[in-house]
Amino acid sequence: MTYKTYFDSPVGLLKITGNEQAISGISYVENVLQEDLEKPIPECLEPCLEELEEYFAKKRKNFTIKTMWTGTEFQQRVWEEMVKIPYASTSTYLAIALALGDRNAVRAVGMACKLNPIAIVGPCHRVLGTSGDLTGYNGGLDHKRDLLMLENPLVFGKQGRLF
Repeated sequence: MTYKTYFDSPVGLLKITGNEQAISGISYVENVLQEDLEKPIPECLEPCLEELEEYFAKKRKNFTIKTMWTGTEFQQRVWEEMVKIPYASTSTYLAIALALGDRNAVRAVGMACKLNPIAIVGPCHRVLGTSGDLTGYNGGLDHKRDLLMLENPLVFGKQGRLF
């Protein structure tokens, strides 16, 4: 059985889905029925909420919750590389493509990041364009910038680019 709950984070309302074994989704949502927000939190999702609270309070740099990623083999490989990016650090779509052994896969890496089903825990916000530009984020570039600023406020200039 799949359960869901919501988390009102500093970067927007997040929908969290999962089962007794793992978290399968964290996504940004805008329109939620009040009755859905008032439902009791499924016990199996409570550890995820706790870790997200700690992350936003700057008390957690690594997530330990179990995750279940659903996607193609290529997407799985991209996400495996993406979760290796340390807290307060960044990488690029090109660097991930090179780590996968295919310099020409930059756009495919970007698409896999866009389709990342587990935002924040799967830190696609830490993946930038080769020039250091904030590019593409399923939650919107403002959220991407906010997450990067939360992790390391000294890294980004006023234009949202790496110094």
